[in-house]
Amino acid sequence: MKLEEITLRGFRNYEDASVSFGSGVNLLLGDNGHGKTNLLEAVLYLASGRSFRTRKEAELIGFGKEFADFSAKVTAFDRTVELRAVLFSGRKKRQLFVNSVKKRTFSEFSGNLAAVLFSPGDLQILKSGASARRHLLDQALCQLFPAYEHALSEYTKLLEHKSRILKDRFAQPSLMELLPDFNERLCRFGAEIISRRAWYMERLCAYAPSFHRDFSGEKEALALRYQTVSTVKDPSADPETLYQQLRAHLTDHWQAELDSCQCLTGPHRDDFDAEINGISLKSFASQGQTRTAAISLKLAEREILREQTGEEPVLLLDDVLSELDGTRQDFLLNRLGGGQVFISCCETDRLTDLGETFLVENGSVRKQ
Repeated sequence: MKLEEITLRGFRNYEDASVSFGSGVNLLLGDNGHGKTNLLEAVLYLASGRSFRTRKEAELIGFGKEFADFSAKVTAFDRTVELRAVLFSGRKKRQLFVNSVKKRTFSEFSGNLAAVLFSPGDLQILKSGASARRHLLDQALCQLFPAYEHALSEYTKLLEHKSRILKDRFAQPSLMELLPDFNERLCRFGAEIISRRAWYMERLCAYAPSFHRDFSGEKEALALRYQTVSTVKDPSADPETLYQQLRAHLTDHWQAELDSCQCLTGPHRDDFDAEINGISLKSFASQGQTRTAAISLKLAEREILREQTGEEPVLLLDDVLSELDGTRQDFLLNRLGGGQVFISCCETDRLTDLGETFLVENGSVRKQ
């Protein structure tokens, strides 16, 4: 899979930029704040339908602009397609195009570009809050299963509405009549989300431990464990079983939700834990162990995407190398293998001979 060219108009700090890339390593150089991360954000959006930095699409639109229009030419599966997204500053829904044909949903748009992003924040993902780990799962699953993106979007909207009803239930008691329907739909979409997350965690467990074991010289064993609603005994069960178990848990916590005016149960509280040699990484691991495990997770994500799509996904390294010591830099770089890679950084050092070099400056990109 290769990103041949990208064009950005009104996206973040890009007024009007277009650039073509090489099939191997593409090194993006430039000072902080000039647009390196913005460019990678656009690539990942075209792959997953979501920004990795914000939930508000209006923030992707340049200051003072009414819309952002960005597109990419991608070669995969022996064909070249043009992907285009147009985001609007008002309430107008985004528009997605494949080869100039408008698509109604992201599921019709997806499947043409697969990308894995590794950013500095990911290095601490196993010690940060649960929301960051859920986002890691969701970002990958939205690329693999377009229906998952729909389920996640619907679940999020339902959850926000239910939260407002609970908070306003004393001022507007009539709204409580809506809750049974919201709970029903939350459990349906929630079951689908848990099923997919459980599947992805199984795939992570198949790949990440071997990467971590290699890096530690066979000294450390990494184990991952998915954590979801307590009534779900087997997250890999069929969605109907998961639905019934979610309903049971919601019924048990119904009064508690009313008393607290909060949504207390559901996959919006999911998490996963990591252990090294049987000891919780979150509580006891060193910084080096944490970073090694994070690298292993990202390399595993790349393997899963390759396995499922049949193509080498585009790898995006957003200024992550500057956060790693020499040993971990070498470990990561030596496992890049084939495929197209984008590396953003401020200092070149020994990286300039890896591939083609591009200068990113004030929202423009030019080949060196």
